[in-house]
Amino acid sequence: MFERYELALYLIIYSFFGWAAEAGWYAVTRRKFCNRGVVGLPLVLCYGFTFVLLILVLPTLAGRHVLSFLATMVVSAVVERIGDHFFQRVGPKIRWDQERSRLLSGTGKGLLSSALVAGVYYLTYLIIHPVLTAGLTLVPGLLRQIVVIVTFLLVGLDFAAVSYAVRTGDASRYEERLAAGGQGRLAAHLYNAVWKRLQKAYPGIRQAGEEEQGTYTFAKGLCWDKLVWVFLLSALLGDIIETFWCGLVDGQWMNRSSVLYGPFSFVWGLGAVVLTVTLQGLAERNDRYVFAAGFIVGGAYEYLCSVFTELVFGTVFWDYSDMPLNIGGRTNVLFCFFWGVLAVVWIKIVYPPMSKGIESLPPLAGKIATWIVVLFMGCNALLTSAAMLRYTERPVHPEPANAFQEILDRQYGDARMEQRWPNMIVTEGGGGRS
Repeated sequence: MFERYELALYLIIYSFFGWAAEAGWYAVTRRKFCNRGVVGLPLVLCYGFTFVLLILVLPTLAGRHVLSFLATMVVSAVVERIGDHFFQRVGPKIRWDQERSRLLSGTGKGLLSSALVAGVYYLTYLIIHPVLTAGLTLVPGLLRQIVVIVTFLLVGLDFAAVSYAVRTGDASRYEERLAAGGQGRLAAHLYNAVWKRLQKAYPGIRQAGEEEQGTYTFAKGLCWDKLVWVFLLSALLGDIIETFWCGLVDGQWMNRSSVLYGPFSFVWGLGAVVLTVTLQGLAERNDRYVFAAGFIVGGAYEYLCSVFTELVFGTVFWDYSDMPLNIGGRTNVLFCFFWGVLAVVWIKIVYPPMSKGIESLPPLAGKIATWIVVLFMGCNALLTSAAMLRYTERPVHPEPANAFQEILDRQYGDARMEQRWPNMIVTEGGGGRS
């Protein structure tokens, strides 16, 4: 199991490798250097996030090269699409005017490009990653932690500076104020530096006109507020649907929630967010394209969820090993088919009216309610994670090590946890339970 600093260091290293590859490609094709890194640092984080996911997923597919390549292709494409969406939301008043690839565009060129990118990722994992892993063992642990902390601080500062710059105006306004003696000179220089760097990296960047920005509507488009409500409503509906499905088909009425409090299935909620972000571009396409994309993305998502819960909590919540055409017991072709059907129903039927309903909320009340939901679900998830981790380690360390563990033992003992999740299985690496 990977340590947090180890994964963070891989994130930084492969973000650098991705930056170098992107800068080299841009230099060859455009005949000039383009730095799309952060804080002058040579880092493009989407490459790092992709590789961290691959480091977690690909060992579970060891020796199955075709499936590993397909998993690499899907993970890289989904991360790129989500990263692209997040990137656009950093500056909703900005038009970046950049060409960025789209997930599963349906064109041969798009699929070929995705396959080539996936091939580079997979070869890097097979050839470079083992050498890199061996080399990192020679670096002192304290030095690795210092590099991670400093780099993340710089990335955080840069994100804050860029977000402020693109949300409050363009560089010309501050240049005029600087010339007139207004604004703090240091603040103005820093602001201008951010804009100049953005203009070099994205030459078409400009301030959106009033007609492009439009009037304010709560949660308009695919924004943070919209996705919070999509997550909440889908988590609730998913829990209800799954509870009735298991009760009617298997005759077992049991809790299907992911958290201690409330009927909320995080798997369904996050799945709805992933499908919305990655497949919204196919909303106007034929149903077969949406089905194919949902088949692939949904199956990959379910597989990743299984890997995540096993690696983080040492638990298994579903196992399809006894079903035909399963992939490591984590998903199977039948359920991928269901994901495809669900994607069509979601993108074509359910999401459009849900989106309009969310946008109809009063702006102020909607904002307040959104942050109440975030606070509640965040605390709920953290408390559930702590109780789950304590449950898996309790057989080995029965005595609580601090006051918080005493509360967990008293409020969320074995009986309550097993009643809440009767199908939960603790893996061999998840603690002392068998």
